Amino acid sequence: MEHEIKDVTILGAGPTGLFGLFYCGMRGASAQVVDALSQAGGQLTALYPEKYIFDVAGFPKVLAKDLVRSLESQAAQFGEPVHLDQHVTGLEEHDGHFVLVTSTDRFPTRSLVLAAGIGAFSPRRLPQAVAEPWYGKGIQDRVLDLEQFRGKRVIIIGGGDSAFDWAQQLRGTAEAISLVHRSDRFRAHAATVADVLASVHTSHTKVFTFHELHDIHSAGEYFDSVTLRNVKSKELERVECDVILPMLGFVSDLGALNDWGLELVNDEIVVNSQMETGHAGIYAAGDICTYPGKLKLIATGFAEAATAVNQAVHWVHPDKKVAPGHSSNMAVFGQKDD
Repeated sequence: MEHEIKDVTILGAGPTGLFGLFYCGMRGASAQVVDALSQAGGQLTALYPEKYIFDVAGFPKVLAKDLVRSLESQAAQFGEPVHLDQHVTGLEEHDGHFVLVTSTDRFPTRSLVLAAGIGAFSPRRLPQAVAEPWYGKGIQDRVLDLEQFRGKRVIIIGGGDSAFDWAQQLRGTAEAISLVHRSDRFRAHAATVADVLASVHTSHTKVFTFHELHDIHSAGEYFDSVTLRNVKSKELERVECDVILPMLGFVSDLGALNDWGLELVNDEIVVNSQMETGHAGIYAAGDICTYPGKLKLIATGFAEAATAVNQAVHWVHPDKKVAPGHSSNMAVFGQKDD
């Protein structure tokens, strides 16, 4: 499908990309967002939607999923589209504009803002062959809503932040929680680890160190228990469960962006203070870009998105100033100059 040409196309529907889409509308530029995931929000939605964020200006604390919802609402007031499930395969240049190519669509655009975070990412899958047929039928590698686990017996596999975060978050929702890890050394925040280990004595939580998934047992369409194997003694133990959450980290890949001739350092795009990539008309913002003194924070991603969009709008429309002025005085919001 060939879409209509836009002034700015933003690659990535995470917080930086969503704020960039709003900023395009504020500057009177046509725009769109393209993302490989099936939901907007990037890592906030895919990895920790139920976690609180404390360092976003104006919010004493805000759930990640609520921040995404607010960003979507803020951007939606200008009616520009967000295209999801779009896997980028290439970038073309025709008659003074770009064409962002995905596996199914073509997106002509006069400029690009790359806000793809750490690139296209997907959760690591369980290595045991016995697990593969159960993905989507009891094995879930993303948690989008705590309520879907209410009253369930949940096994979490992993020893990092995500594993311990969900062991903590699901307490009080799940009927029982079993955390399974191949060693007794964890890669999670010490306070969270201590809290989960302490809950073993006061809640329906168990921690199986030096264990791994060995087999999955079913009495029909869905499984009802698993066998865990002690990696040291080789002993087997059967544990009842309804859901398996593999929290083994994720694999990220810049994919087609590697072939666009941009300067990369450690899989990050080098930009200057104007968020310019060195290729005229292409800018970057958020975790995907780097420069001296770079901080990988949502707060700085918002600022970088504003800078990138202002520069892109000026590139497309040289008559428009780079600096937009104060939003409190903008006619687009029904305001008047003081």
